[in-house]
Amino acid sequence: MELSERYRRRPGLPWREEQEAARDALANLAAGRDASGEGTLLVVERGRITELNILGGEIWKLCDGTRDVGAIVDELLPRFEVERDELARDIGEFLEDLVARGWVVPA
Repeated sequence: MELSERYRRRPGLPWREEQEAARDALANLAAGRDASGEGTLLVVERGRITELNILGGEIWKLCDGTRDVGAIVDELLPRFEVERDELARDIGEFLEDLVARGWVVPA
């Protein structure tokens, strides 16, 4: 995945942020605890609900077609204790999965 590529959420795909869960996950991160297993955003497709963890949810919200992958990395880097290369790799892999599912499309 190229850092210059832009993606947007597929129009019409229902989703909802679980704000209380997101606050809890962010509090756990701030306290140095693992929050990777906490679902903070729900995507509904064909009657199936998929939970995204805090990082996945933040990536999802930024896929609005206005930012390229590099800008998403730059925006999320200060929020997560991880090296830039590792975050870029994780974001790229996640976006590849979302593209394969048809949940995000090139902008």
